[in-house]
Amino acid sequence: MHKVIFDCDNTMGVKNKDVDDGLTLLYLLGRRDIDLLGVTTTFGNSTIDVVHNNTCEMFDKLGIKNIPLYKGAPSKMDRKSAAAEYLAEMVQKSPGEITLLATGSLTNLLGAYELDNTFFRNLNEIVLMGGITEPLIINGKNLDELNFSCDPEASYKVLSSDSKVTVLTGHICLQALFGENEYKRLMENNSMKIYEYIKEKTIDWFEFVMKEFGIKGFYNWDIVAAVYITHPELFDENFRKVVSTPEDLKTGYLKIDDSASDYYAVNIPTKIKDVDKFNDIIFDAWGNVKLPR
Repeated sequence: MHKVIFDCDNTMGVKNKDVDDGLTLLYLLGRRDIDLLGVTTTFGNSTIDVVHNNTCEMFDKLGIKNIPLYKGAPSKMDRKSAAAEYLAEMVQKSPGEITLLATGSLTNLLGAYELDNTFFRNLNEIVLMGGITEPLIINGKNLDELNFSCDPEASYKVLSSDSKVTVLTGHICLQALFGENEYKRLMENNSMKIYEYIKEKTIDWFEFVMKEFGIKGFYNWDIVAAVYITHPELFDENFRKVVSTPEDLKTGYLKIDDSASDYYAVNIPTKIKDVDKFNDIIFDAWGNVKLPR
């Protein structure tokens, strides 16, 4: 059983905003090998108020009453928050047991460390979605990195911490296209209320991405990091010597130098070994989520 806290910038259902954090939350809820201890919200896809209110609405719609939800800091200028306090407290209570999945800005993580400087050391693992190692191109368009660049100082502190850190970059997430076949799988199954909910919350984003990038589908960025936690065998292990400074991380750039003597080691998988199995695992987990009547 994996004990997980999910730190996210969930905007699933917000107009013209990404849906991947919400889909990741549904995945975690549907996995019987995940003990989701709590959810904390952070800025990134939108402001902390939009993200937190949207996540509260999602909790209400899904009838989630037994999982705590804490609001994070509004910006990198002030990292004090209920989320940071919760993270620090939980990890201190259960040293070596908790995996922290973070898919937005990393401000809450640094906030927790500022409250307890053993925070990173006491985590089982940190799994992140973010960062680039080269330009991120979708159908000829260059995308700016979002998550690490939101708070580069926090990103540097997390990446260079004394915790085991795995990063699922934007590049590997390009292998996780939620395309026509996946949408057809949703559309043709009218027996599951959760599939109807997912269709309702993602169809606008599906159409927005098609207009913006000319592709029929969207990239399921954050869920790649969640699937890594439950199925690491689907990914290659790829520890690299990273030498990025906070200045580099202003663009989310993970600077790799395997000859460096001064570096921090980060696991940066590059391949989803079986994309069909990857998608089957996701759909199976979603299917386990029951909406209240």
